[in-house]
Amino acid sequence: MSGREPKRHQDLEDVIDVIAGSYDNAAEINNLDSAALPNKRAVITAFNHVMSVLYMGFYSTRALNRTNLRYALSEHLYPAQDILVEQIERAVRYQERMGRLSDTKPDGWSEDVVLRLLERIPELRRLLNADVRAAYDGDPAAMSIEEVIFSYPSVQAISAYRVAHELCLADVPMIPRIITEYAHSRSGIDINPCASIGESFFIDHGTGVVIGATAVIGTNVKLYQGVTLGALSVAWDQARGCHGTKRHPTIEDDVTIYAGASIHGGDTVIGKGSVIGGNVWLTKSVPPGSKVFGRAK
Repeated sequence: MSGREPKRHQDLEDVIDVIAGSYDNAAEINNLDSAALPNKRAVITAFNHVMSVLYMGFYSTRALNRTNLRYALSEHLYPAQDILVEQIERAVRYQERMGRLSDTKPDGWSEDVVLRLLERIPELRRLLNADVRAAYDGDPAAMSIEEVIFSYPSVQAISAYRVAHELCLADVPMIPRIITEYAHSRSGIDINPCASIGESFFIDHGTGVVIGATAVIGTNVKLYQGVTLGALSVAWDQARGCHGTKRHPTIEDDVTIYAGASIHGGDTVIGKGSVIGGNVWLTKSVPPGSKVFGRAK
């Protein structure tokens, strides 16, 4: 055994040489400037601190009251602020070096963005309370608000979206998508942070739901599992990111979309109060109050 070990190590050294050599070409994944990139684990840590603040009574490991609440909030807000400022700064400076930003962000910009996000937490809590209430009211299987918050994957996904959307509106690169993809990995629900989603939003069950970057969703909308709000093919240079051509549909207020439905196209509008049946494929607008079942184009 001991005589074999040096040979095994030499074989490994040879493999390391081959792998290192694979970094000598111009492949996009060969970027070695990783120290300048945002740290994904750090971003997720910061987001989890924010989640604790959004749902303090559900995430705390000790009894809370108005006497110790401020201290408990500080335990999460200080690290969240420090981490997010550093990670946003990394994202911005990296994008600037790569020539991907149209304007140079001034010193202190990251601090201002994070402070504005934290100042928005009371409003985010109001929105999320409406989302949680919509889940409870819209699902006869829900036994309590507490069960919804603890157990429903849509709460995780929508909470991540609402936080990330604030950063998306501020033109923060990379960080918003890291947050929503973290929630995607845990919930099976893929919401692009640049989508526009109104109040009292509920995703029932949720696995396989996809909501694209330029989708617009009104108030009191309910989606079931497997729903796709997707894009039709558009020219590459028009489609980049959140601010290109509108590629995803608009869903007006009070719409219900059942499991497996796929609605596509930036010009597609689902009118207020409509019901879209399961497994419908839809690429054209429908007027308010429509009921669409079977296969529609």
